[in-house]
Amino acid sequence: MTIAPSGISMSVIAPVRPNVEAPALPGEASSAPPRVPAVKLLLTTFASIAALVLLVALGEVSGHLLLIPPMAASMALVAAAPQSPLSQPRSVIGGHFIAATLGAATGLLSHSIWAAAIAGGLAVGATLLLRMPHSPAAATAVIATMATADQISFVVCSVIAASVLVGFGVLQSRLRGARYPTYWI
Repeated sequence: MTIAPSGISMSVIAPVRPNVEAPALPGEASSAPPRVPAVKLLLTTFASIAALVLLVALGEVSGHLLLIPPMAASMALVAAAPQSPLSQPRSVIGGHFIAATLGAATGLLSHSIWAAAIAGGLAVGATLLLRMPHSPAAATAVIATMATADQISFVVCSVIAASVLVGFGVLQSRLRGARYPTYWI
């Protein structure tokens, strides 16, 4: 360990990372994940498009189009990382429900961006506490806080939208011969 001129240990500034290889140079093998097989890529892409188009239709009917960004992030997790705890139905549906509920409740006190930030943080903590971690749900809490009308329908729509995503995740996995979900509750 060396000491920098400021008196701070260099290992604090740039920690030593043993057993980590340098990035691959052109012409060398990459340590990036392998390419997704073409059939899986196409099924995943089309299932994601179909799910999100259906959610746009739901958003048009319900007036909650701002649900699309966090749901698109959720679909990315369900489609690309179906074995992740963040992608399981408990986390996707439960996480969005908890976050939307917290956001709507926070919105009863204030619709400010400050309240929205607090709701997003509360959603992260609550979903972890309830064993339903789902990072896109934090955005759902932020949006729910800032919604000035129809908070109850926002919560209902977030649960329906998350359920649609899980349904498409199940469909896509069946078509690929894969296993999703790993667990439901």
